[in-house]
Amino acid sequence: MADYIFLMHAADTADDWDPYIESLVPKGVMRGGSAIGGGMCVCKSGDVPEITAHIGGYIKVEADSLEAARALLAGNPVYEAGGVVEIRELPVTA
Repeated sequence: MADYIFLMHAADTADDWDPYIESLVPKGVMRGGSAIGGGMCVCKSGDVPEITAHIGGYIKVEADSLEAARALLAGNPVYEAGGVVEIRELPVTA
């Protein structure tokens, strides 16, 4: 099993997230998540880019493969509304 993160691109959806989250919990795959608010990019020196404003939230899940993670998007309000969800594997690091 590997960890994956769903990065929800900001979408106009006022849907209730509770049913989707509650569908992941009994499957034992939910590892966390949150909306993402404002912030800033920082670096010690040089030009600093603007924050990635189109990322509106994330959900961390555990799945056997990228395709298994993708299957967990059913019911995700952003995905179901036709919005974009990036799925990224979180590699194990020492």
